[in-house]
Amino acid sequence: MIDLRLLREDPDRVRASQRARGEDVDLVDALLSADERRRSSGTRFDELRNEQKTLGKQVAKAQGEEKTALLQRTKALAEEVKAADAEQSAAKEEADGLVRRLANLIDPAAPIGGEEDFVTLEEIGTPRDFAAEGFEPKDHVELGQILGAIDTERGAKVAGSRSYYLTGVGALLELALVNMAIAQAVAAGFTPMITPALVRPAAMDGTGFLGQAAENVYYLEDDERYLVGTSEVPLAAYHMDEIIDADKLPLRYAGYSSCFRREAGTYGKDTRGIIRVHQFEKVEMFVFTTPEEAEAEHRRLLQWEKDFLNALDLPYRVIDLASGDLGSSAARKFDIEAWVPTQGKYREVTSTSNCTEYQARRLSIRVREEGNKVRPLATLNGTLVAVPRVIVAILENHQQADGSVVVPEALRPYLGGRAVLEPVK
Repeated sequence: MIDLRLLREDPDRVRASQRARGEDVDLVDALLSADERRRSSGTRFDELRNEQKTLGKQVAKAQGEEKTALLQRTKALAEEVKAADAEQSAAKEEADGLVRRLANLIDPAAPIGGEEDFVTLEEIGTPRDFAAEGFEPKDHVELGQILGAIDTERGAKVAGSRSYYLTGVGALLELALVNMAIAQAVAAGFTPMITPALVRPAAMDGTGFLGQAAENVYYLEDDERYLVGTSEVPLAAYHMDEIIDADKLPLRYAGYSSCFRREAGTYGKDTRGIIRVHQFEKVEMFVFTTPEEAEAEHRRLLQWEKDFLNALDLPYRVIDLASGDLGSSAARKFDIEAWVPTQGKYREVTSTSNCTEYQARRLSIRVREEGNKVRPLATLNGTLVAVPRVIVAILENHQQADGSVVVPEALRPYLGGRAVLEPVK
C-alpha cells in the first residue's frame, strides 16, 4: 500500500496514477475522507480519555453534591469514550480497507496508456528466415510429438484443458532449464529457495494478488489457503512482520516452485500447446533492498534475465509496459518477449517489476538503519525462467527440417552433453 502521508501531501499525484492505470480515481477522495475521520475521531478519543483521567482525580477529592455531579459526568463520559472509540475503530477499518484497494504509484518514467501502448526498449537477435532455409517451421506441439517431449492430449484427458505432460526429453529439458537458471542465480549471489505452493490469505493479499488478479487465483476454501501463481508470493512473505538490518541488504532469493493460474478471461486464447496453461514450473528472482537502490536493482534484474535468454541464443525484445498494463503492486515493469516463429510475433517469457515500498508496507517488512531508524524497504521481482514458454521458444527457434532441435550450447551441460534432440522413432 502507499504511504498515507504522501496521499495527504500530494493527492493529485495519486489521482493521476490511478487515472493512468485506468483504476478508480474516486477511491482517493474516499480514502482521504476516511483518513480524516480516523484522525479526528482519534483526537476526540484522546481528549475524552484525558478528561476521564482528570475527572477520576477530582472525584477522589470531592465530597457531597460536587462528588455526585462528578460521578454523573463520569458515567456520561464513559459512554462518550466508548462511542468515540467505536467511531475511531470504524474509521480506521474503513481507511485500512480503502488503502489496500489503492494501486501502487506508477513510476513517472513508465509509459502512459493501455496494453498496446508499451515502448520497445531494444530487440536482440534476428529471427531465422525459414523460407530462405527451404522449409516451413513446425510449431512446438508438432515438434513435441515428433520428439516424444510434449503430450497435450493425455494432459487434457487426465486434467482437462490447458494441461500437459512433459515426457522423455521434454521432462529432461525442464529439469535442465531449472538447473541452468538456479546455477546462474547462485553465481550472481542469489540464495536458492524451494517455496510453498500453498499460502495463507495474508501472504496472497500482502503481495497484492487479491485485487485485480484475484480471478486467476485458485482458492481452497475448506483450508483457507491459496495456490500461488508465482513464487513471488511466498518469497515476498518470507520476511513478513520482520525488521531487517540495513547491512544485510540487498537480500536476493531465487525461488523454484510450481505455479497455478486459472487463466480466467482467456477463453479461446492460446488453447493449442503449452503457452497458456494452468500449472507450470518457474524460477523467480526476488529482492529486498532500500528504496533508493530499487531502480538500479530493477535494471540488474532485467540484465540477469537477458543474460539467460542470450545464453539460449533466442531472439527477443524488451518492452516497457504502459501504466494500464501494470499489476497493482508494480510501479514499473519490463517484459522480455521471445520470438515464436510459427506465430510470427514476440511472446512474453519473463518480466521484472519494481514494487517500491508497496508490498513491504502491506506485509510489514521494514529495514533498521543507522540510529535505529526503522522504515519500509523496497521489493522487486523478476522471472528467470518460466519453463513452458521457454521450451516453446527453444523448440521453435532451434528446430531443423527433419524435426530435430539443436540444443543451445549453454544448456548442453545440463542435458548430459546432448547437442541435438532427435525425433523418436
